[in-house]
Amino acid sequence: MTIDTTQLLLLTDLVADLPAAVRLQRLVNSLRAHFACGSVALLRLEQEHLRPLAVDGLTSDALGRRFAVKDHPRLAAILARRGVTRFPHDSPLSDPYDGLIDGHAGQPLPVHDCMGMALNVEGERWGVVTLDALDIGRFDAQAPCELEQLASAIEAAVRITRLEAEIRALRTTGWSAPASARTALREDNEIVGQSEAIVHLLHELRVVADSELPALLLGETGVGKELFAHRLHQLSRRVGKPLVHVNCAALPESLAESELFGHAKGAFSGATSERPGRIEAADGGTLFLDEVGELPLAIQAKLLRTLQNGEIQRLGTDRPRRVNVRVIAATNRQLRELVREGAFRDDLYHRLSVYPIPIPPLRERGNDVLLLGVSSFSVQ
Repeated sequence: MTIDTTQLLLLTDLVADLPAAVRLQRLVNSLRAHFACGSVALLRLEQEHLRPLAVDGLTSDALGRRFAVKDHPRLAAILARRGVTRFPHDSPLSDPYDGLIDGHAGQPLPVHDCMGMALNVEGERWGVVTLDALDIGRFDAQAPCELEQLASAIEAAVRITRLEAEIRALRTTGWSAPASARTALREDNEIVGQSEAIVHLLHELRVVADSELPALLLGETGVGKELFAHRLHQLSRRVGKPLVHVNCAALPESLAESELFGHAKGAFSGATSERPGRIEAADGGTLFLDEVGELPLAIQAKLLRTLQNGEIQRLGTDRPRRVNVRVIAATNRQLRELVREGAFRDDLYHRLSVYPIPIPPLRERGNDVLLLGVSSFSVQ
């Protein structure tokens, strides 16, 4: 991408109606693509620590870290000056991301290039953006100049995100929010937890929600997959459209096709009139397929066609119908094993698992169990 193209992408996102996490994630994605580097991180200054808000090319563990400035000389050097700080590949200063680069997790970083820039918002030091390249010479003499040219767009994205957060705070303390915003706030309040696992999960949901591709929620029975599916829908562009929930485990095999795809009059005994199915009911919105691993193989083939072509065919008719749905699936089963056993289609599995999202059980969420207990008590 040229510098003008990158600036245009960043500026376009400024005026788009995006969740904060999505805007910041797109920001680091655009920077990484422009500089063709190994990783980009956006970090917020909180007293004496830097906290990652969005990363690309780092492991998911990075989002749960807090980097003490005094312990990381490269970050301290970036914070200390206005403009871009570039580190040569043979810099003796330790790198804060050792063990956190995708493909090098848990390993010291090889010799590489690094640069970063301090960010100011309303005259105050807000944080930093850092870029790492694993190949020597990636950041030539022109790279710092290009990053400096993008500074205004980067800081504008941060400023817009901060302003939106302040507006949300005002709404919760007296502003009259639109019905859609009040619904979203209620959905937020239903998810209780402050553990690293749940904070990371909520961040991931905000990023994934902006995509139109299928998402697959994975987890044991009782972890709240339906709640997180609702969360994805509320954060998506389809929030004003229907969210249709289908419990695949409760669909009798003999009626599954009719329930999902609808049927024509006379398609079977008792079909006295034409009837649309659940997928048509979700047109324009989101289809949530709970316990998708229980779908019969014959239905899986028809569902695959819907995902591939955006078409359905009612039982008893040859005429296809166009539908526009975003599919969120959930399961407590190991779909890979079902594929090996021949009980689940391999091509459907790959279609559904574009964004696999593991939901951690409560035992892996630290003190969240205490918060849940307090929440239950206060409701009573």
